[in-house]
Amino acid sequence: MNFYLTFKALHLISVISWMAGLLYLPRIFVYHSETRKNKDQSETFKLMEKRLYFYIMNPAMILSWIFGILLIYSQGLESLGFLWMKAKLGLVLILTIYHFYLLVCLRDFQVDNNIKSSKFFRVINEVPTVLLILIIFVVVFKPLL
Repeated sequence: MNFYLTFKALHLISVISWMAGLLYLPRIFVYHSETRKNKDQSETFKLMEKRLYFYIMNPAMILSWIFGILLIYSQGLESLGFLWMKAKLGLVLILTIYHFYLLVCLRDFQVDNNIKSSKFFRVINEVPTVLLILIIFVVVFKPLL
């Protein structure tokens, strides 16, 4: 069995799942921030946000990191010395920080303490898209780095 290809496939599946959550949760925040007066609708959004974050996004992020580390290990730790790998890991670290920032936003919503507008969440919803594009370009064009 080729462990490298297995880890790579599992890494890609995990990253796709994580990205789906990173793109969807801020969109839910957009709608949630527009329902301040509707308690029932707000409670529905709270449940959706909590389930998405803790049951999909967190496991997907953890698995993305685990399989990414296993990929590095299976190729040899010397790959950490490559500029493209350092760039990718830096961008993934920013994506991980963004992931935890969404938890801060989620907690504000959970206690009805959100003060951010729907426009704010529309803007930050673009962060994972930009990071994803940069990560893909770094990985695809690695020989040039």
